[in-house]
Amino acid sequence: MDRNPSPPLRTREEEEDEKVAIGDCIGDTVYSKHWLFGVLSELLQISNPENTKSSSDDEQQQLELDEKLENEICRVWDMSMDEDVALFLQEFNAPDIFMGVLAKSKCPRLREICVGILGNMACFQEICVSISNDRNLGQILLHCLYDSDPPTLLEINRLLFTCLSQTEVANVWVERIREYPAIYDSICFIMSSSTNVDLLVKVGEVVDKLFDLDEKLMLEWIKNGTAPAVDQPKQDSEEESTFRIVPSVLEAAKQVRSENLDGLDVYMHILQLLTTVDDGIQAIIQCPDAGKDTWNLLFDLVCHEFCQSDDPPIILQEQKTVLASVFSVMSTIYASQSEQEYLKTENVDHLLIDSLTRVLKNIEHCQKKSQNLAISSTDETKKSDSVGDDLHLKILKDISCEFLSNIFQALTKETVAQALKDGHLSKQKCFCVFQNLLPLYSPVVSMAKCIDGSVKDY
Repeated sequence: MDRNPSPPLRTREEEEDEKVAIGDCIGDTVYSKHWLFGVLSELLQISNPENTKSSSDDEQQQLELDEKLENEICRVWDMSMDEDVALFLQEFNAPDIFMGVLAKSKCPRLREICVGILGNMACFQEICVSISNDRNLGQILLHCLYDSDPPTLLEINRLLFTCLSQTEVANVWVERIREYPAIYDSICFIMSSSTNVDLLVKVGEVVDKLFDLDEKLMLEWIKNGTAPAVDQPKQDSEEESTFRIVPSVLEAAKQVRSENLDGLDVYMHILQLLTTVDDGIQAIIQCPDAGKDTWNLLFDLVCHEFCQSDDPPIILQEQKTVLASVFSVMSTIYASQSEQEYLKTENVDHLLIDSLTRVLKNIEHCQKKSQNLAISSTDETKKSDSVGDDLHLKILKDISCEFLSNIFQALTKETVAQALKDGHLSKQKCFCVFQNLLPLYSPVVSMAKCIDGSVKDY
């Protein structure tokens, strides 16, 4: 023989078995419908009110999850990232089963997994709309925000952020959240007391998205966030909790700053959103020590952490959005609180000018590099990314220039002379400032040129 022998012909029984196996698959996956039905049936038993146990021993058992069942449900959690599986779960009313489990079960791990599966399913638009329009499910999910279990809190905030990111249903969740004032207290408590960085980042993303979507809700949380919920005791003193949102955001930012730049970016953007309304500015500057806590954190970030003299210029690409938020908030505080002692020292102005001029120089370097890349590249995706980078850099440049103009307007001839003497200011730095401030801030440039005789001929 000059070839391998042909495989044996399949029997009728084998062909039937193959057809059954194919019919048991979910969509184009290899996952079994029969197996998934079995897991959902076990969950359905847990959610059945008749199975609710009352003795202390049975209640203790309810807090634990059988290892075999946990492994099976975790497999469903993983599988639910597949759209075919998610649609199959939706078709057979799995969200109603999960809702029953969340309403009845006291097991933290089981609750976490059920919310996690719903979070995966919500990544698909059709299912997200269905979940969002179910008012009973929405109420039970929001009630999970009062949970004390960090993994469950992480999953419910992941689900909320996913839904808030869908334009079709975002307003549904905003209005629903507005109906529950206690959510404000829960979120402030998490931000001010949790050490779980993943949880803090996700909570920050939810708050940032809420404030960005609805200014009215942001104002309510700023002004009326101290109002006690119906099911919670009244605060001993209204003064003690006034403007709690800002201290909570600051505490969370301090917790995430060294471990997660994206998380810090989110919390800085929340502060920036607060400065877009007068009440938000008041919330910042009426914090303990008249905004000093906020200023000290931001000042430390820009003077000792971001865009330092020994950093390569390109690092600005990683820091451009967080720096834009930080400088924006600092500029607002600087303009609103110019008489505060912590803003009046010469060293503050000198260090800020040093940081801002370094940022402007690095922006110029990054823009040139981005332009060269766009010219030389034939890849449309890279060109598109280059345009996006330029937009963010332009925003940072505009904010930096506005902040610099505020600082230069506050300088006197004496402070400039001292800065030149101490090396905080130089001709090169002044040239950089003037290049970027012209022509929008020409009055500031003219004033600065009169103050500093060394740059009269610029």
